[in-house]
Amino acid sequence: MQVYLDYSATTPPRPEVIAVMQEALTKYWGNPSSLHEWGQRASILVERARLQVAELINAPNSESIIFTSGGTEADNLAIMGVARMYPTPQHIIISSVEHSAVTEPVRSLEKSGWEVTRLPVDAKGMVDASDLEDALQSNTVLVSMIYGQSEVGTLQPIEALGGIARSHGVLFHTDAVQVAGRLPLNVQQLPVDLLSLSSHKLYGPQGAGALYVRPGVQLVPMLSGGGQELWLRSGTQAVPAIAGFGMAAELAAKEMEYETPRLIWLRDRLFSQLADIPNLKPIGDRHHRLPHHVSFCVTGSGEKVTGKTLVRQLNLAGIAISAGSACNSGKLSPSPILLAMGYSDSSALGGIRLTLGRDTTEADVDWTALVLKQVLERLMPVKSLIANC
Repeated sequence: MQVYLDYSATTPPRPEVIAVMQEALTKYWGNPSSLHEWGQRASILVERARLQVAELINAPNSESIIFTSGGTEADNLAIMGVARMYPTPQHIIISSVEHSAVTEPVRSLEKSGWEVTRLPVDAKGMVDASDLEDALQSNTVLVSMIYGQSEVGTLQPIEALGGIARSHGVLFHTDAVQVAGRLPLNVQQLPVDLLSLSSHKLYGPQGAGALYVRPGVQLVPMLSGGGQELWLRSGTQAVPAIAGFGMAAELAAKEMEYETPRLIWLRDRLFSQLADIPNLKPIGDRHHRLPHHVSFCVTGSGEKVTGKTLVRQLNLAGIAISAGSACNSGKLSPSPILLAMGYSDSSALGGIRLTLGRDTTEADVDWTALVLKQVLERLMPVKSLIANC
């Protein structure tokens, strides 16, 4: 029996997505910037996808959607696009649990003289809105806060955080890559100016993403060229990937009403089945949480049993989980997210993430819980565990 529980890392493209991509490759392969019929057929496909993605987040118009190569580029465009508006370094605020797609461009800005404030989080990984209020300065030009933390599942209070930034006239960006398609997003109600999306997190192809740019917000592009994507992302659009992204967005919007409650039920079932294991500590906020996300930290083993140990052991049993974010899964250093939440270096090596999706069944959840218990019993006998505690 094989069970895939790593949907936060990537999701399998849906059959409908693959079909529209195949059609794009065989019938709509023209350059969408060309004026002839072949180009215009491709352009129509791109604009249809733009409308589909806009409808997923209730964007005011499709022109507010800028297609990118993925969530990382969308985050980079939001941060660097704002930063390049200023001839001299200013001040930017992020949380201490951002994805590396945010932390790395911000670190680059810091090296060039920008002042950076990294807001602390509590033991559940949540930012206190009052900390943002206190951190704002006269030269703060951007606040970037992740919506749903990919490693521990905690949802940030985006409405409160964005409202504070807006009340001070500061642009607000959120990485909503893990949220889109799983929870409703309405950018006409949320106080956000920039919002990042990724196709392969919602059953679209890898290599496509988008940045929502609120009408009136100005950015400086990172790429110079032919002026595609309203001059914000030059380069010939990847028509098949964008078309697949659009189809995935449309399907996610239609199915969210019943798929999200199903995921929450499975998520809570898995938490409950693993609740009696003394050496597994749930991490993240249990209530303000991504609907598909389950995460734990292995305790009482020092560095003998790490999250990566459990990933390898479950993989041998045909079960795919992850240790932290997929973008950092090859690294042996402690999780910076868990460190920011107050975990020790040894504990921050013990995080695991089990994320559910469309194909996850009750049997998958039950089997995974059983196998994980058996693996932990073998690796961490009860006597050893008691001694370590």
